[in-house]
Amino acid sequence: MDRNEWLAERFEEHRPRLRAVAYRMLGSLAEAEDAVQDAWLRLSRAETGDIDNLGGWLTTVVGRECLHVLRSRRRRREDLVAPVGTPLPDPVVFAADDDADPEQHALIADSVSLALLVVLDSLAPAERLAFVLHDMFDLPFDEIAPLVGRTPAAARQLASRARRRVRGTEPPAADPDHGRQREVVDAFYDAANSGDFGALVEVLDPDVVFRADYGPGREPAVYRGAATVAKQARRARGADLHRVLVNGLPGVVTSRRGRPVSIMAFRVVEGRIVEIHGIRDSERVQRLAGHLVRAGR
Repeated sequence: MDRNEWLAERFEEHRPRLRAVAYRMLGSLAEAEDAVQDAWLRLSRAETGDIDNLGGWLTTVVGRECLHVLRSRRRRREDLVAPVGTPLPDPVVFAADDDADPEQHALIADSVSLALLVVLDSLAPAERLAFVLHDMFDLPFDEIAPLVGRTPAAARQLASRARRRVRGTEPPAADPDHGRQREVVDAFYDAANSGDFGALVEVLDPDVVFRADYGPGREPAVYRGAATVAKQARRARGADLHRVLVNGLPGVVTSRRGRPVSIMAFRVVEGRIVEIHGIRDSERVQRLAGHLVRAGR
């Protein structure tokens, strides 16, 4: 086995962890893959004899690239004459076949919730890096500090600030019964299709929150309260529904005339929907879930 083959095998062993780091850092599947690929290019050109801990080395390379992307992203937002809200992160979408074990799909899907990714998007880039690498992937602050240009003690403070913000916005745990969660989501769409406003309100928590991303040209929106969200649900009438799992939670891809138009994810607590995340940017939905619609899943 030559050097490149050996390196490629070692890299593939670390790829799932690197992808998970990058996804949590960036909330973008495409950018996460780019960051992982950048790590491979750097590894292929490096003097590997000087690398004592390959996993740690690769993680810091991915972290550095993600930090660069986050800082560039923030500068672009600040440069906008009329800043818009932060778009929803990319969801990880899998088909939810009736004959499949939902828990198996949940293991395949990236387990981090969209709600958490939304909170992470509100953090400063250095805070997000310190929190993700330390709290989620156990990287020591001695290794995080050089990435953010701080001392280990200062890096610890960055993670601590991020941790306080994350803990203050954690959503309630979803019902453990995946089948029951799906029944509630099905009831939501049954009521929407029949135009039964009362039934819609019944399956929604009084304080339900619906975050909607409409894509370029329209600012993301947040709708609160059962009555307000029920009115928004009427847009689903007449659409074809495709059951999916979105980051481990029950969801739906809707399509019209064979074209996917939205991805919806639901958090169900004590038999009612407490949180909905929706992407209604048809081009983005096509990229993320078009293969499920084409396959008739």
